[in-house]
Amino acid sequence: MLVLKLIQSLFKALHSEGTPGQLAAGLALGSILGLTPLWNLHNAVVLALIIVLNVSFAGAMLGWALFVPVGFLLDPAFDWIGRTLLLDTPALRPLWTALYNAPVVPLTSFNNTIVLGSLVVAAALWVPLFFASRWGVVRYRATVAERVKRSALYRSVVASKLYNLYRLFRPEA
Repeated sequence: MLVLKLIQSLFKALHSEGTPGQLAAGLALGSILGLTPLWNLHNAVVLALIIVLNVSFAGAMLGWALFVPVGFLLDPAFDWIGRTLLLDTPALRPLWTALYNAPVVPLTSFNNTIVLGSLVVAAALWVPLFFASRWGVVRYRATVAERVKRSALYRSVVASKLYNLYRLFRPEA
């Protein structure tokens, strides 16, 4: 059922009236949520940006869902990057000390190697991911979208919404 919801969300986002930039920005912001550990201050800021900015919420949730497994797979690399930045680079030690003594910054858990490494990677990937997904949405809408709308798979996914509505109002057996 979750896979069907994800496919519905993907079709809805790709065929929505939103601009490719809105969809791409949502997907890129969602990737930050997926790549980094969830319960951190920076993810609260990202979630607030998704809500406040005019980006695709469906795109953000899709990006989150797509990048959670990637984040888990890359945790060892994130740990290595964070360890390199936090412990193995003495020149950065005064920066980490100053940040740790700042009022709000310790709430970001930047002193956790996986959190720091994943946030650095997510920030580095944000711009390329935005432009790549924007290009992909533009190309999809220009070349494939009409064929997909006519496909049996698309019609069945759209029709499954009717089944979900039926399930919502049917009496319990």
